[in-house]
Amino acid sequence: MPSPAIDDYLKTIYHHTEWQTAPITPSQLAGELGLAPSTVTEMVQKLAAQGLVSHRPYGPVVLTAAGEQRAAAIIRRHRLIETWLVQEFGYQWDEVHDEAEVLEHAISDRLLAGIDERLGHPPFDPHGDAIPDADGAVRREPFVLLADAAPGHRGRVLRVSDRDPALLRALEESGIDVGHPLTVVSPAEVHVHDRPVPLPPGAATAIWLTA
Repeated sequence: MPSPAIDDYLKTIYHHTEWQTAPITPSQLAGELGLAPSTVTEMVQKLAAQGLVSHRPYGPVVLTAAGEQRAAAIIRRHRLIETWLVQEFGYQWDEVHDEAEVLEHAISDRLLAGIDERLGHPPFDPHGDAIPDADGAVRREPFVLLADAAPGHRGRVLRVSDRDPALLRALEESGIDVGHPLTVVSPAEVHVHDRPVPLPPGAATAIWLTA
């Protein structure tokens, strides 16, 4: 049965391994969701009983095939809605996350299909996150986190984390957006079109580049 609480857990677990490979631990899951560890432990046990995650005591939480399919479906809804709000309603990329959190549980499958068709079946949302297709499949290029990129690395911005709206606004003001090429000078500075651009705090761990 549809459950926003279950969907939020599955989304968080899914999202954790999109841009790195280490599975999420229960304590990390509690931190991401802002919940008490005991609450998370109880829900993880319920998710495991429903066949949506696999988990051993003191071990990480991993989506099963059924859990990944359900997570991809709700992620698809969220990111299509974000893209729709930007393209059709003039929202900025720092404004769409909270709106999508509400709408993803409210719109019908028919409306979602209409939005997807209207937008031309976009593969990525405004932050560069892949939009799963109707079967849950995604397409991603090889990537590197800016903080891990060597000085002199040239790459196109693939993704910017949407966690911090203020950081998104600061990056946009600096001319850094998804799809823009840049050259890494250090974790604190890049060149955009040969123009030196100092990075705001937190940017190096929020930007992914083509590898």
